Amino acid sequence: MHIESHSPYRVASNASADERGAFLVRTYLHLVVAIFAFVFIEGALFASGIADVLAQLIFQFGNFGWIVVLVAFMGVGYLADSWARSNTSPVMQYAGLGLYVVAEAIICIPLLWLAAQYDATIIPAAGLVTLVLFGGLTGVVFVTRKDFSFMKGFLGIAGLAALGTIVAAMIFNFALGVWFSGLMVLFAGGYILYYTSNVLHHYRTDQHVAAALALFSALALLFWYVLRIFLASRR
Repeated sequence: MHIESHSPYRVASNASADERGAFLVRTYLHLVVAIFAFVFIEGALFASGIADVLAQLIFQFGNFGWIVVLVAFMGVGYLADSWARSNTSPVMQYAGLGLYVVAEAIICIPLLWLAAQYDATIIPAAGLVTLVLFGGLTGVVFVTRKDFSFMKGFLGIAGLAALGTIVAAMIFNFALGVWFSGLMVLFAGGYILYYTSNVLHHYRTDQHVAAALALFSALALLFWYVLRIFLASRR
């Protein structure tokens, strides 16, 4: 990952120890804030009854509803990421991160709603497993200092294959089993390694908002499929 820019800020790997340390602190503080914002938004949506309405609306339209949600989320995700990478406006960067967190909270509603119907205790359990896996993979990168940017091409191809499989499942109405969720957990883990190494080696020290968004997107993907595995075990 190479970021072209005339910014006076240096990439983290070339910055001084103090600059790099401050950048990492800002990045992970923003990630923590994004996680808490996600939890707060989900709590507000469920407490207000909006989550019930949205979940039932999506389920009412069946697979077509899921396709609409998926396409909308991809568009919003692209827009949010471009805003978060803005070199001219810190306000635009934060708007991008906020937009992505809200979009992720909305797209997770149907799965969280289903989990709550079967056994609400699996939600915090899935969250804990997700955080443990995320912490472990983050530790691997920080300890080894390895640059995982070479995974970009593989992750891109795997992402297109996964997206094609999901769309095909929606169109032809076949179930994606636990095996698929397991593969997607590995896929999300790959992105955690990739984004974390980018934080160490390729992001500029003023790009903490964009870095936090990237990490949050991988964490949210991991949580989605860990929760799917927990949900499948209760059915």
